[in-house]
Amino acid sequence: MRVALLTGIWPPDVGGPATHGPDFARFLRDLGHHVEVVTMADAEITERPVTVHSVSRSRPFPVRYSALASRGAALARRSDVVYATATYAAAAAAATAARRPLVAKLVSDPAYERARRYGVFTGSLESFQVAHGARVRGLKRLRSLALGAAERIVVPSRYLADMARTWGLDAARIDVLVNPAPPPLEVAPADLPPGTFVFVGRFTEQKALPVLLDAVERVDGARLVLVGDGPERPMVARRSSDTVELVGAQPRDRVLAYLAGARAVVLSSAWENLPHAAVESLAVGTPVVSTAVGGVPEVVTDGYNGLLVPPNDPEALADALRRVLMDDQLRERLAENARPSVAAIGRDAIYERLERILLEASV
Repeated sequence: MRVALLTGIWPPDVGGPATHGPDFARFLRDLGHHVEVVTMADAEITERPVTVHSVSRSRPFPVRYSALASRGAALARRSDVVYATATYAAAAAAATAARRPLVAKLVSDPAYERARRYGVFTGSLESFQVAHGARVRGLKRLRSLALGAAERIVVPSRYLADMARTWGLDAARIDVLVNPAPPPLEVAPADLPPGTFVFVGRFTEQKALPVLLDAVERVDGARLVLVGDGPERPMVARRSSDTVELVGAQPRDRVLAYLAGARAVVLSSAWENLPHAAVESLAVGTPVVSTAVGGVPEVVTDGYNGLLVPPNDPEALADALRRVLMDDQLRERLAENARPSVAAIGRDAIYERLERILLEASV
């Protein structure tokens, strides 16, 4: 099978699709499939398990997005199937032009993300689903047109899958396929001072990092290491201190080491699908303290392998951090349950199902 993979981000970019893309490309390559990638970039590509073509983000958005669709179409013509982890409109255009089937991995509501980015809507993801107005309706229509071109839509959480079924998409084409846990491995933990919590992810409004920073400031003895990058990096850098360390984007093995060395991994998202960091943290035996948003409660069970708190509540988050920091028995119990809780969603099992979906679509 020949696969054209279209994505918006790729290492050194930080984020779920940038983690998933290279890892799944390696999996397909090792099974004998041919994979080529088209992505957008503003720095030199740092991971090339397969051939990666890039379109510079320095170009104006309409120009670079058109170039992405054009290069995607050229790649699709010599492929059996198009697989998109973002850039759904460009992928739909490329697949249609090349008359090739499209499989999309849906990681968010793209209409909501654009509405927030353009200042069209400022409410919650849930309230956006029933919001009206000409611009909101236009963004929703474009979203559904792009995704409607897909033969199959893969969604990492039941939460987002249930939401997507209200968008006028064919429910029979939607598959829930959780983000996989890394294969069983013993990771040498990073040497972190006692009481260190770790955040891993993209520094964006969605992650509500001011809430996390406010919470950590309220917990005596707590330290925070922030691993990642993104548009809110300047704000994070301004708030770095003796107890808050910004280490930037890191290679995957180093990210796993930070996760393994943490007292707990903490996620403060205002809205979410299912972050890779939550699954990866549990896979290396580290409990998760997170807001109870999106698909997170589908893998993090309060009091079993982590603690869940309401979003946008720094005091509630601080209280959860304080409990994990001060109660050794609680932390030990949560950590003991971490690995077993994700044993059924290992990398090979999930990727084999995704490979089968691509093969079925390409027939």
